[in-house]
Amino acid sequence: MMQRVVVTGMGVMTSLGKDIDTFWKHLMEGKSGVGMIEAFDTSDYPTKIAAAIQDFNPEDYMEKRDARKMDRFVQFALAATVEALKHADLNIREQADAERVGVYVGSGIGGLATWEEQHRILLEKGPKRVSPFFIPMMIANMASGQISMKTGAKGPNSTAVTACATGTHSIGESYKLIQRGEADVMICGGAEATITPTGVGGFCALRAMSTRNDEPEKASRPFDVDRDGFVMGEGSGILILESLEHAQQRGARIYAEVIGYGMSGDAYHMTDPDPDGAARCMTRALRDAGIETTAVDYVNAHGTSTPVGDTSETIALKNALGDHAYNIAVSSTKSMTGHLLGAAGGVEAVISALTLYHGAIAPTINVDQQDPECDLDVVPNEARKSDVQVAMSNSFGFGGHNATILLKKFDQVSGT
Repeated sequence: MMQRVVVTGMGVMTSLGKDIDTFWKHLMEGKSGVGMIEAFDTSDYPTKIAAAIQDFNPEDYMEKRDARKMDRFVQFALAATVEALKHADLNIREQADAERVGVYVGSGIGGLATWEEQHRILLEKGPKRVSPFFIPMMIANMASGQISMKTGAKGPNSTAVTACATGTHSIGESYKLIQRGEADVMICGGAEATITPTGVGGFCALRAMSTRNDEPEKASRPFDVDRDGFVMGEGSGILILESLEHAQQRGARIYAEVIGYGMSGDAYHMTDPDPDGAARCMTRALRDAGIETTAVDYVNAHGTSTPVGDTSETIALKNALGDHAYNIAVSSTKSMTGHLLGAAGGVEAVISALTLYHGAIAPTINVDQQDPECDLDVVPNEARKSDVQVAMSNSFGFGGHNATILLKKFDQVSGT
């Protein structure tokens, strides 16, 4: 018998907030988390803005001696996990069979800041001065590894590395593990910390990022005719998934139910998206959930604010949902959070679950003149009350990696 899977806790580390209540409040207010980059000198960079977390102190969530052995992306992941477990009111060692609790947290790039720092040391001081912690700090799987060690989770443990689809793949695979009965609880999502000289320089070289440096808060503008690229963000989004049976046995609050997961490959281009691949991914998620296209009420779009990407996703939504695409709300919260790369899917799954729970849709801000080629209801500029029953969250990554999850509103009284 396939297990039903529910969301019982969420944690975020973002430029809009480091706890769920603050994060949701700022989303509903249409607040932008984008500002000038302060971490390094951007004088020679065409892009000087990002959605950085300015006041993050890892010691609020972990011991100082542990934090020193972690890259910033791992610190974000562990901090968001601490928040998610608190939000779920779950102590793994006391309330669960640790061998039935797993971790699936990915990163698109991994420990880039650690790589940069240790490479500088190598060049300046030689190989004997490279830190013995360099490799375990830098590798992408260490977020899952550290979360397991700090929480005591001994169940399935893995890591997705699928660029900007990473977080959604991590959640989808976790959903399947619980559905198949291989775990009772999964800690899942993504983390990223690439607002570094190399990270920003690399994306600038691709000409993928906005250069609207004079108006940082207005730079991320998905679906707007004047969009000129994405704005990099950093942070983490973590969900606690449980089997419905396990959640009910411990009396957990349920925020949403995960009902479908789809994935596909474009087989097309390294960086340019293919609408066909994205549409197939959404169709597979719908098929997995066993629902019709007309059941979908809201889509949290990948919506990066790139000229090609937003148009491609609009086409894909029409191909996957048909005429119903015009009847639903399709917002991009990257307009506020920036694009968190491998963490984006985790953060946006959190937003989708909160949308279902609170009956409200976060807006796409900075839509001053909507692109006629992106002609869906993008919830421009202001949040909206809506009794959303089914939400879709899309993530598409370089290499043609596509991931979609579907979440459903959960009735606490009837259990449906």
